[in-house]
Amino acid sequence: MPAIDLARLKKQTAYLADLFDQPTDFLREHREILDYYVNRTLRSQGVAPSSVLPTYRTPPVVLRQIETELGPVAEKRPIQALTLADALWDEGWLETRLLAAFLLGRIPPQEERLLARLTAWTQAVRDPSVRAALLTTSLTRLRNETPDLFLILVKEWMHPARQRMWSNGIQALVPLINTPDFDNLPPIFDIVEPIIKASPAALQFDLRELITALYKASPDETIFFLGQIVKETKSPLPAVSLRRMSPELPQELQTSLREILRSRKKQERREP
Repeated sequence: MPAIDLARLKKQTAYLADLFDQPTDFLREHREILDYYVNRTLRSQGVAPSSVLPTYRTPPVVLRQIETELGPVAEKRPIQALTLADALWDEGWLETRLLAAFLLGRIPPQEERLLARLTAWTQAVRDPSVRAALLTTSLTRLRNETPDLFLILVKEWMHPARQRMWSNGIQALVPLINTPDFDNLPPIFDIVEPIIKASPAALQFDLRELITALYKASPDETIFFLGQIVKETKSPLPAVSLRRMSPELPQELQTSLREILRSRKKQERREP
């Protein structure tokens, strides 16, 4: 891999931006840039650690410069951005799919094909880095500019019949909950209530992250919400799940959960 000359890199990425509406030529030039900066000492390993996709092992500074150059173009030309994102996704490399996910996040939420693309790609993705990008970066404008539409999409992902999408739905919600000025938690409680009541073992990590985010956003609302679920749900699964994850939750929440679970036990003893 040659030393990175930032002036040269900027010229390369500027030319790449000029090819934005020519997917075939763009892909060819993009490959040349990735290959030029490839870390050949690592390339022989084929895929990145924890990745299932082939990779060029491109230095992050190169990927960031490509995104910096293409971001404003994608915002001005959303139709071409979606076409290019499709072509990049089909290339099937880690770097091309990460760039495709980035471009989706720059497309206006009003683009009618955006939601379908997000759903299709999140259903098919297997690589953890690409999945994380789709559930954060790709949803940036949808989450920030049209939160109501964003919640409609997540609610579809978390439908009882789509259990394979539940983890994606939870991971998509967490950045919204963590937004400092976001305080509209009731719709989120409504969406996640059936999932917490079901408490699948495979979603323990996701649920712990979700509950932690909810508690940090609004401690009182979250404690009341969890208390109602434990009290009203006949199945022992929510109580068992909360007990298991409790040691990994914030200390103050652990204290409140112990009281909630203690009340549940007393209730069970009173019932015939």
